[in-house]
Amino acid sequence: MRLLITGGAGFIGARLVRSLLAQGQLAGKPIGEIVIADQFAPPADLAQHPKVKALTGPLLAQCEGFSKTSFDGVFHLASAVSGECEADFDLGLRSNLDSTRALLDALRHGGHGPRVVFSSSIAVYGPDPAHPLPAVVDDDTLPCPQTSYGTHKLMCELMVADYTRKGYIDGRSARLMTVSVRPGKPNGAASSFFSGIIREPLAGVEAVCPVDAQVGHPVSSPGKTIEGLIRVFEAEREAYQGRSAMNLAGINITVAEMLAALEEVAGPKVRARVRFERDENIARIVDNWPKAAHSPRAARLGLKSDASYADIIRQYIADCRASGLADTALKGLS
Repeated sequence: MRLLITGGAGFIGARLVRSLLAQGQLAGKPIGEIVIADQFAPPADLAQHPKVKALTGPLLAQCEGFSKTSFDGVFHLASAVSGECEADFDLGLRSNLDSTRALLDALRHGGHGPRVVFSSSIAVYGPDPAHPLPAVVDDDTLPCPQTSYGTHKLMCELMVADYTRKGYIDGRSARLMTVSVRPGKPNGAASSFFSGIIREPLAGVEAVCPVDAQVGHPVSSPGKTIEGLIRVFEAEREAYQGRSAMNLAGINITVAEMLAALEEVAGPKVRARVRFERDENIARIVDNWPKAAHSPRAARLGLKSDASYADIIRQYIADCRASGLADTALKGLS
């Protein structure tokens, strides 16, 4: 099996590649090669792996070449994030819509009909006067995005569904919950603080929470997110049920509950490094996102959420130690 992973050098992409290499097969077929397409070079362990080929540069410029090769499967993760799309409208269109259409057209012209998993987002949901946002969104909630990023994701879901209807690909769209805890530096996503208020205090650094403590949101650990992407790929069409997007599993939690879990795991001194300072731009974006989500179709695929947010924090700590990053990432732990 030959796979293409766009955005494969990023945090989720690289973790997905490592998981696939470790299991050695996908949908019962051995993995022969994984092609990573990203603006940046992949981490050294992946760049040096004999089954990995890295293509570096803007995805839009690479897509034409994909029509001249054969892929059995594609994970399309590459995307400009929410804050970037609000700040630069043209960047968002180019990175999300234009690149996705170019990729799908390349796969169409290639003529091999690969299985494609598109990483969408719960940012497709939002409030609208004609369709108020319910307290809990599920797979059947009408998407009414209130950000450019969410709009792009919804439009790409529809393109994936239509290219599937025409038989050009076997496409599935998975709506990811906000991933927490992400390692490394903050990115341009409006949701970045959902990791920052945990990651920075554990590293001994003060963190600013830009929204109120009672703000609720569904989140998922990196591990459960990867498990969901793989399960969606491996599901037979009948089990996936139709062409519309499905929500992946997640934990519905408030900021206050996240900080309580941080104190449970790391103690009050670490929790005290978080202070609240409202950022109206971020708060306005987050106020239009779902406060909670339900994922019945994912459950029918056997996907479950993490047991607790404290368990997610413990897994982040274990990952940092296993990666040799404890001296910096966990120096705030007593």
